[in-house]
Amino acid sequence: MKTLLFLVSILFSITTFAQKECEYSTNVKDSLGIYKSTKDYVIHERVFGNTQTSIFFSLINADGLLSLNVQMIQKSPDFLAAKCFDKNSKIYIQLNNGKIVTLLGIDQESCGNSVRNNNENSRILGGYFLFMKDSFQELKNSPISFIRIKFSGETVDYIAKSTLKSEVDKKTYNPDHFFMDYLKCIE
Repeated sequence: MKTLLFLVSILFSITTFAQKECEYSTNVKDSLGIYKSTKDYVIHERVFGNTQTSIFFSLINADGLLSLNVQMIQKSPDFLAAKCFDKNSKIYIQLNNGKIVTLLGIDQESCGNSVRNNNENSRILGGYFLFMKDSFQELKNSPISFIRIKFSGETVDYIAKSTLKSEVDKKTYNPDHFFMDYLKCIE
């Protein structure tokens, strides 16, 4: 009986602490090079009344150049002010160990696209951010506590939750462990 209980506890601990599987939206390796992109992952979601804001992260490896793709989707029946990324845009990630990691925006201006559908305004903004040298180890070893995004005209802060139950797709996410779980997928 003790042996059976011991085996069950070992199996439970292995499945509980197993690392996340790598899920790719794109994984191509050919004569031109390699391109890997993880699936979009909800980092922040805010639903208030008829207004919804979601931020998604995905990691990209394009021939050894590692970057973070950020997408912000806003929906509302009211007017949505544009947020833009430019060459001065940055993402600051504060980790639970107190260290701050900075990601630099690429030199491309983007204010996203505005779409009107069935009396609802939608704005989709996307941008790419590059990791600075030696920032990977910090991101792999400590959860995220805070994210600050510097847009071209404003800076917005987001608290990284340990568990986020999405109201939009009804899935559960762990934004604070995003880099710890998925950086290994693009290295």
